[in-house]
Order: sequence, then C-alpha cells, then structure tokens
Amino acid sequence: MALVIADISISLDGFVTGPNPGPGNGLGDGGEALHTWAFSDDPVDGAQLAAGTARSGAVLLGRRLFDVVDGPGGWNDDVGYGAREVGKPAFVVVTSTPPARTRLPFWEFVTTGLPDAVARARELADAASAAAGEPRDAVLMGGGATIGSALAAGVVDRLQLHLSPVVLGGGTPLFAGADGAPVGPVQLVQRASVASSTATHVTYDVVR
Repeated sequence: MALVIADISISLDGFVTGPNPGPGNGLGDGGEALHTWAFSDDPVDGAQLAAGTARSGAVLLGRRLFDVVDGPGGWNDDVGYGAREVGKPAFVVVTSTPPARTRLPFWEFVTTGLPDAVARARELADAASAAAGEPRDAVLMGGGATIGSALAAGVVDRLQLHLSPVVLGGGTPLFAGADGAPVGPVQLVQRASVASSTATHVTYDVVR
C-alpha cells in the first residue's frame, strides 16, 4: 500500500507561507524564500526534488492551495509540481464545493472530507505503483491547514520537511488544523537529514 507523505517547505519559525497569502500572492509576503531550494543549482537540492517528484503517484492539496496553483499566475508548462521537474502524477483536491471551471485539466475533486480524499490519493498512488512496477507515494503537498489536519487525523505515514533558513514572523503555520487549533501531540522518528546550501531536508516517520 502506498505511503502517505506530507511534503512541504517550512520557515525556521514554523510557517509555510509568509503573511497575507492568497491568489496573486500565493506564498505570502516574503514566502518565496521558502522555495529557494527547489530552484537551486545545489546537487543536494536537485536530488531531493527529483526523487520526491519521481515517487509521487498521486498528490493531494487543499482548496486554498488549488486556487493559487490553478489561478492565472499558477502552474504552467515550465513550472508545476516538482518546480522545474514538472511532475505529472494524479492530482486530488479536497474541497466542500468544486469550482465551476478550472484552468488546468487534470484535477479530481473529493467533497466528502479529508479522510476520503487521502484514501482516494492512496488508491491512485497504488494504481501508479502497479503500472510502474515500483513504489509510488500519495503526497500531501499542502497547504499548511490540510497537512496539519491530516497529521491531527492520524492519516500521515511520513513527514518530509524542507527547512528554509528564513524567519517570516507570520503567515500560515504548519502545525495547525483547518480550525486553527494546534496539532499535537504527534510523535516522530527522524529517519534522514541532509543539508544543502539553501535548506535542510529532514524526513520523519509518524508514530501511531
């Protein structure tokens, strides 16, 4: 069965966007610094990005992040999932109300809640694993509230953090659910850590 991996960039003070995020300012004020590593020429960063993109059999995101990446200034043929890698896994969006239309053609919407959306992403990742003949993951790429809620619900197997050397002072916290309540306690076991010139990439298993 596919692993459910929450994979996200985070500031030193625990934010996954800067202040004032939204369409046209998806990463918030100063939030571009969170993803410097994804466009870096450092070989450590490149290896992290390529490996994560290659293992993604399905990707789950929340509605607010969907509105950013499907918006006019969002993903395109040159920059998409996996930054310059532009990976093409299946994409699942958890939302109470699907949009009337989309700019990009590949979205699948789940309206029955986060657990069902995670189950659907895992099902699609399992199908991708079977087709490829090697393991594929179900990746929760965000936003922060979606990953926080998934951690609180106990549906995440592994947490992959890309710790960027920036203090944002505000924005979207990772360890809070959709209702803003703090997530925890969540016990983690560190499995890997590698540093580049732009970030520290840390992998944790989630203990259940």
